[in-house]
This record gives sequence, structure tokens and C-alpha cells, in this order.
Amino acid sequence: MIGKLNEYMGFNEAALGLRAQRQQVLASNIANADTPNYKARDIDFASALQAVVARNSGTPPAGVLAQTAPAHMPISGGGDYLPNGTPVQYRMPAQGAADNNTVDMDVERNQFADNALRYEAGVTFLNMQIRGMLTAIQGGS
Repeated sequence: MIGKLNEYMGFNEAALGLRAQRQQVLASNIANADTPNYKARDIDFASALQAVVARNSGTPPAGVLAQTAPAHMPISGGGDYLPNGTPVQYRMPAQGAADNNTVDMDVERNQFADNALRYEAGVTFLNMQIRGMLTAIQGGS
């Protein structure tokens, strides 16, 4: 029973967790807009979600970091990876800055707002799934 429930909600759980981590990366870009030599970062959400879902199912896709043997070093957050092993990419600037900062506030605000909207849509969809399950359990009315 629990396995089926995890299967039913696992995708949305993974998507919301990844959206929250992406929001932190984008917020960090905005916070460092005036930091010299700061490089704007982001993640490829589609491939990261595919990797997280595959990892949760037990079969990581090709090209994704995975600890396949006990002797391997564990994947850790920091550096160029999120805590779940998702690679962080650097954004290419449209125009260079004198202080070598690659944060474009228009791009960052747009990405931040888009990600927040998609996060809210994910929460709404998850709420609809839960309501549907409750209706099925209670017999509908």
C-alpha cells in the first residue's frame, strides 16, 4: 500500500524538491548581482528531474553521477553539484561586465518568477492528487 502511494506521488515530490533547490540557486544569483567575479548558475531542470526520478527507481541514466559501488566516493553537495547530485551549470552572459560578474538581473528575475510559478502549480497539482485520493477513500459525494 505504501509502495503504491510513494509511486503515485513520487514524481511530484521529486519535482517540487528540485524546484525548491533551483529557487535557492536563482536566489543566490540575485543576491550576488554586485559581487565581482561571481558566475551566475542554474540547473537544467528537465534532465535533473529525469535523473532524480531514475535514481529513485533504482536505475540512473547514462551520464548521471551515481555511487555504484561501496568503495566509490559519495556524491556530496557543494562545488558544481546540488546535494542530490544534480550538476550545476554556469549561465553564459549576454554581455560582459567590467567586474566579470555574469548575473543579468532581467534574466534572473524572469527565471526566478517562472520557477516560483511552476512550483506553485506543482503544489496545486499535488493538492488535487491528495483530494482525489481522499474522495476515493471516502467513497465520493
